[in-house]
Amino acid sequence: MIKSFKYTFLGLAVTLAFATCRQQPTTTLRAKGDDTFITGKAQFLADESFKPILEQEAYVFKALYPDAKPEFIYKSENDVLRLFLNDSIRVAIMSRELKPNEWQILKNRNLEPQVNRFAIDAVVLIVNQQSADTLITVNQIKQMLNGKIKTDKNIVFDNPNSSLVRYLKDFSGNELKQSNVYALKSNKDVITYVSEHPNSIGIVGFSWLDDPDKDYADAVSKVKIVGVRDENNDKAPTEYFKPSQETLALKQYPLSRGLYILDSSGKMGLAAGFAAFMKSDKGQRIILKSGLLPDSIPQREMILKK
Repeated sequence: MIKSFKYTFLGLAVTLAFATCRQQPTTTLRAKGDDTFITGKAQFLADESFKPILEQEAYVFKALYPDAKPEFIYKSENDVLRLFLNDSIRVAIMSRELKPNEWQILKNRNLEPQVNRFAIDAVVLIVNQQSADTLITVNQIKQMLNGKIKTDKNIVFDNPNSSLVRYLKDFSGNELKQSNVYALKSNKDVITYVSEHPNSIGIVGFSWLDDPDKDYADAVSKVKIVGVRDENNDKAPTEYFKPSQETLALKQYPLSRGLYILDSSGKMGLAAGFAAFMKSDKGQRIILKSGLLPDSIPQREMILKK
């Protein structure tokens, strides 16, 4: 569970550590070759769905602290969780917290992790730009995934072990029973497939659609985001919403998930430093610029002059 006092403590700790690190020589900080908040090496298991935003965060972090050498190992959510629980690597970045039985595994080894949510992502339905189907309801999505509504459209997602598949199973309350549901290899593959096949629906993470890399930017320009209506939304049961920072913040867009960093290293090392950086004003502004919703909206000061 994420507790508010952990945020306060971590915020104070990172401020103090960063200040201390600026005053002391690197050789002192890296005694015995160990990592600190802003120096040394550490491996991070990361859900491959979040590669775009994590690469942006890591780029700025390493530019600010050249002695920091974080290494990101991108895997499907199932593989990330398996390696994390097996104590192969003690830092994981995923789209969910641990379940009680998973937490107990680490607790039995005295490896209870520090957990920090740093952003909120949207799960997005996309269609080909030629498609006229640009609106759908939450119930229709569930029925479509459960095979209760027949559709001639191919439904594609990244891979069978991904966080998206787990999210969709939890969301629909069942296994994915639609006969024309297909797994590809990555979010890029999904976007490319939908851009080339008008009779398809793709399911991807929102971060892959905002400011895409050159190798698939053309495919992004050939797809459209589907608006979603949540019939059970008390405030807007008849309105359709597309994902944005505003609709995520107001909880209008119904398909959202948190992004978490779990650190069971048991020390204030590079993992804690990177987690604190992502929670800091700079890290949250990177998330804000990416199009995702920061866990805490950075304050913006304005000076008004007559």
